[in-house]
Amino acid sequence: MKVGIKQRIELLQGINDENYNQMQKIADVIVTTIRNGGKVLSAGNGGNAANAQHITGDIVGRYKIERKAYAAMTLTVDSSVMTAIGNDYGYDEVFARQVEGLGKEEDILIILSSSAHSPNLVKAVTKAKELGLIVIGFLGNNGGSLKDSCDYSLCIAPKDSDLAEEYAMTMNHMILEEVENQLVNG
Repeated sequence: MKVGIKQRIELLQGINDENYNQMQKIADVIVTTIRNGGKVLSAGNGGNAANAQHITGDIVGRYKIERKAYAAMTLTVDSSVMTAIGNDYGYDEVFARQVEGLGKEEDILIILSSSAHSPNLVKAVTKAKELGLIVIGFLGNNGGSLKDSCDYSLCIAPKDSDLAEEYAMTMNHMILEEVENQLVNG
C-alpha cells in the first residue's frame, strides 16, 4: 500500500510548468468551444469509460459552481448504439461512427486511454480529425500511438490503468474548475 501512495504522490509532484500550460490551453479551448455553441464528446474503455461519463456529468451538471448546463455527451452510454455498431461494423468502429454522426467542426473529442493504443479510440480520433474536431487526450504509456494525433494531450509514463485513470481525473477536475470559473466569472 505504501508503494501505491508513493507512486501517486510522485505522479502529482511531477506536474511541471509544461503540464500546467497544457492544462490551461485545454481549459481555454473548452471554454471557447462552449461559448461558440459547440459540445464536448468523450470516450474511453473500461475505467476510462466511467471517467468519460464523469467528465460529461461535470460539464452538463456542474462541477463546483451553480450555473447553466453546457453541451456534452459520452460515447459509451448508449448500449443500443454501441451494440448495433459493434455488431454491424465491429468494435473498433463504436466511437468513430458516433463521432461521424454527432460531431461537428466546432466540437471537441476528449479521449481517455491508459494504453494509448486502443483501436476504437485511434479510429475515433482519425474520424474527429477528418471532421475538424479538436482532440484532447489524457493518455498513459507516454501517449502511445495516440499522442501525436491529439491537438492537446496530458500524458504519463505508466500505462497502469489505475494510475492513468486517477491522473486523468485529477487533471480534468482542475481543468473543469478553470472552465467553470472562466464561463461563469468571466
